[in-house]
Amino acid sequence: MSDTRVALVTGAAHRIGAAIARELHAAGCAVLLHCRSSRAEADALAAELNAMRHDSAAVLQADLSQLQQVEQLAAAAIAHRGHIDLLVNNASGFFPTPVGTVNEAEWDSLFASNLKGPFFLSQALVPALRKRRGAIVNIVDVYAELPLAQHAVYTMAKAGVAMMTRALAQELGPEVRVNGVSPGAILWPAEENPELGGSKAEALLAQTALKRIGEPSDIARAVRYLGLEAGYVTGQILAVDGGRTLF
Repeated sequence: MSDTRVALVTGAAHRIGAAIARELHAAGCAVLLHCRSSRAEADALAAELNAMRHDSAAVLQADLSQLQQVEQLAAAAIAHRGHIDLLVNNASGFFPTPVGTVNEAEWDSLFASNLKGPFFLSQALVPALRKRRGAIVNIVDVYAELPLAQHAVYTMAKAGVAMMTRALAQELGPEVRVNGVSPGAILWPAEENPELGGSKAEALLAQTALKRIGEPSDIARAVRYLGLEAGYVTGQILAVDGGRTLF
């Protein structure tokens, strides 16, 4: 059995996902970089990591809203090196859904990317993770607990991820640990957002104990701890939010 730990990071092409992949790679993991449409960015990151350590990164592409592709992703991840030690469910859809305007397609999209995909990917990888006494780390959100105006569907889906974390930890122990990281203000949305831009962003930081935005590396280090180092921690969700949930 190989001693090299293998980590699959979903949504790993850029932003927080890329930071997580770099952190786990620095910890000695072989990393599998999942992407849906950002193939060029994922390939560039894989090339960067392979330049540091030969054959230590690979790209796997799948749409996590499609169950068949989720199952194919799980099979490809296991086949790559014959085992897997860590799954990081990071991929996420995020866009506003003001109540009164929400349609079924938006509901399905947000629940598929944030909850359905991570659950079925976790389920598909459970046998392999059990063999290695591995771990799952889910990226949750402080807004799983704090409602965000005009984002009801997203926050409901993330609340589901929080419960999924606890439920899987209970059911998969003792072989598999399951934890979550709940980011606060780390990166502002890539696209214009009515609740997280301009003066509202300033107001949000004013309601954060540390009065500043965090860094993707803050989340990545938390994932490394929970995924690789915290051997007696399971069923926990670590808020990395600068004290946002104190307000």
